[in-house]
Amino acid sequence: MTSAGDISVFWFRRDLRLRDNRALEQAHRSGLPVLGIFVLDRNILDRLENPEDGRVSFLVRTLGELRLELQAQGSDLLVLHSTPVEAWKHITNTFRVGKAFWNRDYEPYAVQRDRQILDLLEVQGIQIRTEADHTLMEPGTVLKPDGQPYTVFTPYARTWRQKIRNEDWNPSPLESRPSPRWLPLPPQAMPTLESLGFRPTRLVLPEPLIHRDILARYAEQRDLPAIHGTSRLGLHLRFGTLSVRELAQQAMGLSDTFINELIWRDFYQSILWYFPHTTERAFKPAYDRIEWRNNPDEFERWCQGQTGYPLVDAGMRELLGTGWMHNRVRMVVASFLTKHLLIDWRWGEAWFAKHLLDFEQASNVGGWQWAAGCGNDAAPYFRVFNPYEQARKFDPQGVYIRRWVPEIDQITYARPIVDHPMARNRALETYKKALASVS
Repeated sequence: MTSAGDISVFWFRRDLRLRDNRALEQAHRSGLPVLGIFVLDRNILDRLENPEDGRVSFLVRTLGELRLELQAQGSDLLVLHSTPVEAWKHITNTFRVGKAFWNRDYEPYAVQRDRQILDLLEVQGIQIRTEADHTLMEPGTVLKPDGQPYTVFTPYARTWRQKIRNEDWNPSPLESRPSPRWLPLPPQAMPTLESLGFRPTRLVLPEPLIHRDILARYAEQRDLPAIHGTSRLGLHLRFGTLSVRELAQQAMGLSDTFINELIWRDFYQSILWYFPHTTERAFKPAYDRIEWRNNPDEFERWCQGQTGYPLVDAGMRELLGTGWMHNRVRMVVASFLTKHLLIDWRWGEAWFAKHLLDFEQASNVGGWQWAAGCGNDAAPYFRVFNPYEQARKFDPQGVYIRRWVPEIDQITYARPIVDHPMARNRALETYKKALASVS
C-alpha cells in the first residue's frame, strides 16, 4: 500500500480521542490528508507479566472504538504491534510522509523513544510538530524566577495559578476546530488480545463519565473510602480518552480542591521530567542509605491483604479485586509498607505499577516517595500513619473495611503482622541512623 501524494501522520499515544486533541487538530490544519497510527509497543507489552492485564484489555477496546469513529469518516486506524522505530520505518516505507504530529510525553522511556523517532524522521526530511496535551501546564512552563523547577508543591501551585491562561485549560471551541481530513483507507486488520498474548480481563473497566455531583462534593467526600466520592477518572486521563481540559472545565466553579489535585498531577509530571532518576533512586540522596528490612514473607502478606491491619488489608484486596484503590488508602498502605515493615518503597511502587489500572509513572513514583519520606516535598520521615486511627477517622462505621475484609470479626482473621508502637519506633530509629550517616 502506497499513497499517491504526501500525507500527514498523526501518532496516537496517550490521547486516544478525536475531540480536543491539540496535535491532531494541527495535523488536520496541515493541508494534507491525515493517517492515524497507533503502536502497540513491544518494549512495553513484552514486560507485562499478567496475561489478563486490564490496561491491555482497555487499550484494545479503546482502539476498536477509535477505529469505528475513523471508519465512519472513510478512513481507519493503522495499528502496528512492533517497536516504535520499526513501526515508523514501516510507515515511511509504505507512505509518502510529509509531516508527522504527536502530543508530548514526559516519562523517561517516552523521552528516549521520541528522541529516536525525531532523529529517524528528520533524516528523511519529514516535518515534525509536537504539542502539549497531556497536562494543563506542561513541564517547563511553571518555573521559579531563576528558571529552575519547583520542588515544593505550594509555591509551584501558586505560580501555576498565576500563569495559567484560558487557552491552557479550556477545550478548543468547536467553531475553531479544523474539519477532519482523513486519508481514505480501507478497513485495516488489527491485532487481537490473543495475538498479543493476552486474555480479556475480569476487571470492570470504567466509563469516562464526569459526575458533576461528585465534583461538587469532592472536598467533603474524597477521603471517605466507603463511598463513591472521587472521580475515578485516572485511567481515562492516563490514556487520554478524556481531555484533562474538559475535566478541568467541568470542575471549575464546583471544586477548587479537585483543581488542586490536577495541579498535583502537573507537579509530579514536572518532577519526573526534571529528575528522571527518581524512578530508581530517592529524590533526597540521603534516604538511599536506609537499611530496608525487605522481608519477602511480610511483603507477600502486604500484597495479598493479610497483614492483620484491617484498613491496609482492605486497600490491598480492593486493588487486587478491582485494579483501583482509594487515594486515602493508598497513602496508608504505602506508609505501612515503608515505615511499619521497612520495605523499600520501590517494591511497593512496582506492585502498584503492575496492578493499578490508572497507573501513571509520575504520580506513582511521586506518591511512593512522598509516603516513604524520601521524595521532594515529602511527608517528614517521622510521620507514620497509624492505620487504626486512619480507619476510625475515615471509615468510622467500618463499611469499607467489611466490604473487603468480611472475616474481620472472626478468629480466622490474620493477627497483626507487627506491633504498631514497636514498628513506629523501629522506623524512626532506622531513618535517623540513615540521615545521621550523611550529616
